[in-house]
Amino acid sequence: MAIAGGNIQLDSTEGMDKISQTEKVTSPYFSDGSTTLLAANIVSSSLNATNETYFFGISNSTTPTVEEFNVAFGDTEGHGADVASNTKSETEAIYKQYASLLLAPTEVTGGFIISRNNSLAAAPSAAKIASGKDKEIYVLSARRSNMKDRLNKGTWQIGLSGSLSVHEKTGSGPLYLKDDSINDSPTATPVGDRYNIVSCSEAGVIAGNGASVRTFGFFYPDMGIMVFSGAELSASIPGPFQEVNGVVAFDSSSQKGFGTGTGTNENKNNALRFINCLQPNGASLKFRDEEDQVSAQYFCRVRSGQMNFSNNPTFVSGSLNELRQTTMKGNPSTFISSVQLYNAAGDIVAVGNLSTPLKKNFSSEATIKVKLTY
Repeated sequence: MAIAGGNIQLDSTEGMDKISQTEKVTSPYFSDGSTTLLAANIVSSSLNATNETYFFGISNSTTPTVEEFNVAFGDTEGHGADVASNTKSETEAIYKQYASLLLAPTEVTGGFIISRNNSLAAAPSAAKIASGKDKEIYVLSARRSNMKDRLNKGTWQIGLSGSLSVHEKTGSGPLYLKDDSINDSPTATPVGDRYNIVSCSEAGVIAGNGASVRTFGFFYPDMGIMVFSGAELSASIPGPFQEVNGVVAFDSSSQKGFGTGTGTNENKNNALRFINCLQPNGASLKFRDEEDQVSAQYFCRVRSGQMNFSNNPTFVSGSLNELRQTTMKGNPSTFISSVQLYNAAGDIVAVGNLSTPLKKNFSSEATIKVKLTY
């Protein structure tokens, strides 16, 4: 029971009776509590068939209705979409939407310059675009409830492959990608830090000079978004090939690759290509989320003359409210068992119980630390 008149004022000035700390806590990203979604369990999904003109979802085959990620395809020229019945190509709208969201106002018109990487002093030595922006992009966006505050940088990895069997004429991967936060500093953007997406080994080791050789995409951890260069992906995984009358040509029917057409009169479901390249043997998604866990520590200091009595009715007796136990007279002893914190309006905001009662009298003082985590 709280002691009447025993309220102790705390100095909430940082560094006095209060110290605040922020810790970054990571945990497995996926809904089933795991860090990895293997190729065998990756399936495409959508909330509605009409959504498939804009994006596809990535789900675990064990919980197909729960979308773990979304994939969208954007093209500055509107390729890969049916514009016969629309005034604006969906793929063009996707490109402009993410450009407006992620790029600085002065960069939106210029578009994403990923392959040639405008964050570097010099373009990557093996860039697949000769000049200018990336006209085609693939966007992988995280589920907000899964990513918490952000995607954990440096711990994620994507494995892509263009073929189900190693003997096919694929000319592709598998291709493993991750961010370069372990080696390089981020680029500041209006939506937070941005890292380069580079190739790595299956074990996650970044080969060579990373982004200065080839940049496959940009990673925005605070937004939970990865933007990939279509040109860089298609150069590594163009897709399966077929040989007809001695002529080898790209086989667009399977969509197990990133080679895209230039038509604008049919919905090519190009976003589905990204998911299809996650399904062959060796492909996978590995992610962890990150959350800022704020803790406030309050030091409740009890002086010698405080908290030595109780307003518990069993503490006294008689009409004069005399101390029941004569040994309590002069230097009574009480036991502190809990601490209650109140705001300026007098509302109780927290209660902390001590593991064991703390003995208190006129000849002792105490400091009780209360830690609130949120």
